[in-house]
Amino acid sequence: MIIIPARLASTRFPHKVLADIGGLPMVVRTAKRVEHLDDVVVAADDERIMSTCKEYGIAAMLTSDTHKSGTDRINECANLLQLRNDDLVINIQADEPFIEPEVVSKLITRLNTLKTAQAPFIMGSCYNAVNAEAAKDPNLVKVVLDSEHNAIYFSRSLIPYNRSGSATYFGHIGIYGFTAKSLNAFCALDDAPIEDIEKLEQLRAIYHGEKISMVKVASTGFGIDTPEDLERAKEIFLV
Repeated sequence: MIIIPARLASTRFPHKVLADIGGLPMVVRTAKRVEHLDDVVVAADDERIMSTCKEYGIAAMLTSDTHKSGTDRINECANLLQLRNDDLVINIQADEPFIEPEVVSKLITRLNTLKTAQAPFIMGSCYNAVNAEAAKDPNLVKVVLDSEHNAIYFSRSLIPYNRSGSATYFGHIGIYGFTAKSLNAFCALDDAPIEDIEKLEQLRAIYHGEKISMVKVASTGFGIDTPEDLERAKEIFLV
């Protein structure tokens, strides 16, 4: 199950999920990129998102408008859908209209491997290599990994610090996967202080000692974080 959390009152860029990109609202374009991979549901916080999804034939479910994070929103949706404990839940942000289906497929493969290994907590995400200049952008979240490709830390800052002059930078791609059971467990964890400092909810898992399995992918997609990103996206569809 792919669940797309869609919040109308985005703090940094209100109403962006309904912004037009090449003739389709952003949330609809994102859903259509991946609808052939699995069932897709938009977890909305506003009737305007619901009506937009209905207009384009995208399944949607109204969730609370008080959720602190998109993960809490998809967890409510997963519970309302009564998913089984071992069902996979893929969280794709509504502002990722260029997400490559191949990226999603690779994450699903990793999650199924973790299920086969009977990992007690199953959470995964993706990353790609980025250059030093791109890594300076605080809107691009960076991740450092351990030897088993689990995340050690995520930050908006430039990490690792390049004292040796030979650093490689990895950019986090904002897609997550869980089993429904692990999604519930994640949302039941207490908020982490560092989560609020960085404004990165995935740090909650690391703070509490849980592993986030990271999948390296090749991706040229980008999220729509600013009005400038939106203009860049519109230009792509004019080419």
